[in-house]
Amino acid sequence: MPLSAPLLLVIIGFSSLMAQWLAWLLRLPAILPLLVFGIVLGPITHVLMPDALFGDLLFPLVSLSVAIILFEGALTLRVDEIRGLGGVVRNLIVIGMPITFVIISLACWLLLHFPPELAALVGAVTVVTGPTVIAPLMRVVRPNAAINQVLRWEGIVIDPVGAIFTLLVFEFIVLRQQAESLLHLFWTLGVTVAVGLSIGALAGWLLGIALRRVWLPGYLQNFGVLAMVLTTFGISNALADESGLLTVTVMGIWLANMRDVDLRDIIAFKEELSALLISGLFIILAARLDIGALLTLGWPLVALLLVVQFIARPLCIALST
Repeated sequence: MPLSAPLLLVIIGFSSLMAQWLAWLLRLPAILPLLVFGIVLGPITHVLMPDALFGDLLFPLVSLSVAIILFEGALTLRVDEIRGLGGVVRNLIVIGMPITFVIISLACWLLLHFPPELAALVGAVTVVTGPTVIAPLMRVVRPNAAINQVLRWEGIVIDPVGAIFTLLVFEFIVLRQQAESLLHLFWTLGVTVAVGLSIGALAGWLLGIALRRVWLPGYLQNFGVLAMVLTTFGISNALADESGLLTVTVMGIWLANMRDVDLRDIIAFKEELSALLISGLFIILAARLDIGALLTLGWPLVALLLVVQFIARPLCIALST
């Protein structure tokens, strides 16, 4: 008998709590038990089928959740805490990301025998570390302050950059197949970056002014900030595809570095909300995995994972630092 939608939502929430509790109890990154719970609920038992449960709302909900997580992470990125390390973060994006892209794309082409276009698209998608992965790991690994700051900055900044990069790779593949001019590609990049930077900076400044001058009562501040983030994300994406992630990242960094703006309650609220969203996202997305397709790839997929972990990432770090 199929389970009702409210019961499935309850199962996702309870599974998220249990996975996080097991991670804390066993001192493991929360990602591992969350993925296990998602795979058990999805492809193994077929209790949870996210596409049937959420329908067309699935990916919009995922996008909005990632936007909130990115904004929360950006609120912790204070420029004065990374003085002397900014060059490393810049290199990880400017040098490390292309290196990772090339190595993973070549590995997909040589090991999995993907067509060059598909290999390049997989390489573009997998250059991102992202706060959804870094934040849970940092709670367990606990590196020194300098490494922690570098990884947090890289994970948050590379997320929107990686999304835009993936969009450009996809646009390049389509334009190449249609034999059109690359001018459209550069125009897309310029519009996306311009919209993301300008709207993000403006929204961050306006929100900071509103908080500084107490235009919102205390009990509405968290709700107001959340509404502003989602509204700004939606407007930005409507103006330029994939610019929303860049917008909320810039918005969060701008707000975090404004003077005389008390963000303590907002950061605490966003951290709790992000933990909830990260847990739900990993379970929902893991439940969509096609285990049969993964098993069909066989040992070359394991070889690809080894290349990512022991060649691409170490080389990225070595050349960036």
